[in-house]
Amino acid sequence: MAPTSQKPDAAKTDSVASVLKVFSVLETLAEDRQAGLATIAQHAMTSKSTTHRLLQTMVDLGYVTQDPETEKYGLTMKLFTVAARALKRDTDLLHVADRGMGKLSRAFGESVNLGVIDDQDQRVVYVHGYPSTFNLSMKCTTGMRNPLHSTSLGKALLAFRDPDEIEERIAAMRFEASAPNTITDAATLREQIELTRSRGYAEEIEESEAGVRCMAVPLRDHLGKSIGAISIAFPLFRFDENRHREYLAQLLAVGAEVSAALGHEAGPRA
Repeated sequence: MAPTSQKPDAAKTDSVASVLKVFSVLETLAEDRQAGLATIAQHAMTSKSTTHRLLQTMVDLGYVTQDPETEKYGLTMKLFTVAARALKRDTDLLHVADRGMGKLSRAFGESVNLGVIDDQDQRVVYVHGYPSTFNLSMKCTTGMRNPLHSTSLGKALLAFRDPDEIEERIAAMRFEASAPNTITDAATLREQIELTRSRGYAEEIEESEAGVRCMAVPLRDHLGKSIGAISIAFPLFRFDENRHREYLAQLLAVGAEVSAALGHEAGPRA
């Protein structure tokens, strides 16, 4: 047998390393908006020559552009187009949810967010939002990802999924704490999921972020499955306990309205 120049495992390792470098460059540009070759190479932790080669390939493919005057690189809208295609299945959800989210934003002025469940990871992905009208507020950006176990969005999403899926997801969770009251064990999360299912909404106080209180409702399709969730996030000092029922009533009303538009028929909670 003729000797090969590279073992299969080594070739596979090199391919993985190349892919990691590509994404390191993309993530650096996404973070810095525009950056020079040296900065990108430093942040991506790769050599200037390798970074330059990757950038030129991305320019040729249309994903990156280079300013002829500053020689700095930046992302084009082509990457957004790819992301938009990945979110195509959620287009109707975003369109239907937007109106209700606007109502909540105008009513309370707090951060209102739409989240969907990550199919491959135990996280909620923020796909749409209305920022708070106040200077001091919870900052959420489209594309942000948070663990399912530590968010009201996550609990609202989990509560209306198949029991087998819920258990599979719980088994894969790491239960890392990120705030004073983060749920750190499976038993407590199961209790919270059951409570969310029985009352139709989820709440969390300093489970995801210190000083923040959130409440969320599921958005259910014609099968009763949660395909999204809407939350309102309040700084603790601005949450008015006397208005708790008002907050909840409007949030539940929006959840029911959006779910109905998605084909869900209201009935006994399950």
